[in-house]
Amino acid sequence: MEQDQQFLDIVVKALVDNPSAVIITRSVDEMGVLLTLTVHADDMGKIIGRDGNIAKALRTLLRVVGMKHNARVNLKINEPIGGKHVGAQDNVQKTVDEVVAELGT
Repeated sequence: MEQDQQFLDIVVKALVDNPSAVIITRSVDEMGVLLTLTVHADDMGKIIGRDGNIAKALRTLLRVVGMKHNARVNLKINEPIGGKHVGAQDNVQKTVDEVVAELGT
């Protein structure tokens, strides 16, 4: 397991109630490293945080870990099946990353 993936694994498992359900996949392409995180539906709030602050902090820390190893590291958080996501008006559903991106603007 690479250091960026190992770092994310340790931090996320410390935050959630269901550490056995944490799945992290790592892919590398010309854009850099992409870590994809999947957690139990009940733990999504703990990973996203109020106003997306925990997700933002995780992404920032991963970028720092990546800079240490001359790599660009990005984090994608998958919404679990059966998640408690509530769509906005007219039941428009958005991904977790889209919601966090909107909060940042």
